[in-house]
This record gives sequence, C-alpha cells and structure tokens, in this order.
Amino acid sequence: MDDLAGFLRTRRSRVDPAAVGIPTDSRRRVEGLRREEVAHLSGVSVDYYVRLEQGRATQPSEQVLDALARVLGLDETERGHLDRLARQRRRTKVPGGRVRPELLRVLDLVADAPALIMDHRLDVLAGNRLAGLLFGRPIPGLNTARHIFLEEAERGLYADWETCTLDVVGHLRLAAGTYPEDPRLASLIGELAMGSERFRRLWARADVRARTHGRKAYRHPLVGLLDLHQENFALPDESGMELLVLSAAPGSPAEDGLRLLAGLDADSEAAHPRVNARVRE
Repeated sequence: MDDLAGFLRTRRSRVDPAAVGIPTDSRRRVEGLRREEVAHLSGVSVDYYVRLEQGRATQPSEQVLDALARVLGLDETERGHLDRLARQRRRTKVPGGRVRPELLRVLDLVADAPALIMDHRLDVLAGNRLAGLLFGRPIPGLNTARHIFLEEAERGLYADWETCTLDVVGHLRLAAGTYPEDPRLASLIGELAMGSERFRRLWARADVRARTHGRKAYRHPLVGLLDLHQENFALPDESGMELLVLSAAPGSPAEDGLRLLAGLDADSEAAHPRVNARVRE
C-alpha cells in the first residue's frame, strides 16, 4: 500500500534546491532535488540512495534516516512515517477492532457533544446519539473516508470539505505505513481510488497528517452551521482506535445548534432515521 521508495521520491521533488544551497538555472529539468544531490547532502553514497529509492536497500540506520529527514525537510509526523516505512519488515499486528463495554459506557456519559470511537481505517465503531443525529444515518457501517469522498461530496455536510479530504488522505497514508498488511485497509484505499478522482490525486502526493485536534465545521440540513472543535484521544492497548469528541464553545451559535440537534426526535421522519449508535464485534 505504501513504500519507502515512493515516499522518498515525492519528498525530494518538493525541496527547493535554492533553500539547501544548490544554485539553479533555466536548464534544470528536475523538479526538486536530484537523487545525487539528496545523497550528497545526506552524507550517503549515491549508489546507496538509489537503492533506497528502488526498494533494494533494507533497514537504513537511524543516522541515515535522520539525515534524510533533515535534507528533505520532514516534520515530526513525516519523520515517524519514514521510520515506519523503513522498518516494515517488523510487521505490526492489525488490531481486531472490538470495542470494550467500558468504552461504550463512556460514550453514554457524553451527552452534550457528538462523540465517536473510530479505528485506523476510519470505520466508526460506536457513537452516541448526537453523533448519529449529526451524520443523519446509522452509525454502524459508517466509514468517514467513504462518507467524505464517495457519499457526501455533493450534499455538503462538511463545511470545509477540501480540508477534510486532506486530513483523511493524510491519515490513511499513516495507517498504510503502520499496517501494510491490512487487507481491509488496502481494499478501502482501492475503492476510494476507483471512485474519486480527488482521492487519486491526493494519494499520489504521499502526504501524511496526524491531526489530534482542531476546527471541524458541519453544515447540518436542520440546524445550520456547526462550528465545532474536535479532540482526538488515542485509546490504549495498541488498539488503533481513537475517541473523537466534537464540542462547541460556550455561548456560541454552535452550542445552540447542538442543543437544538439534541432536542430533535430521532424517530421522526422530519428529523433523521432511528440511530443505532453501537456496534459490537
């Protein structure tokens, strides 16, 4: 699904030669850095770096990875991704995805904000009532990547749709590097690539993103714009799951909107279909 060679190629293509002290002129035809330039700046042989980009060199040292990260200008998330790609011979077990009953009780305690439990594939494994009302559909079976790229692009639930697509692709890139042998993740990526031209373009860029908090805006058909703050909490036991809570600032229009959303009759045809907020495996 993802590989060290492809990641290195995309990263070096984005480095401005002038920024690393390499003069350029109109005759230069390479976008970004050449292989030999990366090798020279990193302090490795050209032959070794070429073998890295061809997938023929294995287990580069931490010193080599640090040097490559410095030359390629990788941020902390990209540096971690580089390390995982370089260590893919050490396979990471794919999590099972079972939601503990104790976590479901935590969801029941979150009454004033949409809350979800999501796995590394962006499958929503459980959610509270407000989450179901926000998405307007049963929670079991919801995959937010599929929802954004294949189901919701034209309906406009996501007020910042383009930013959401960047976040989704960046997350899936990280997941592919962490769980390279997950067949369900590979199938999802293939489905998204077949069904969305934007996904194909973003995936080819090989960007990675680790978003742990930030603004998340929804344009709900019944209560209008909900400008919320998302917090992601990684769950323990190497489950690959996260608890996501979408809160509104006190006294904000979004707080009023969530209060109105919570008051909707979930069984009414004028609101949304009945929400089954939990799924157990």
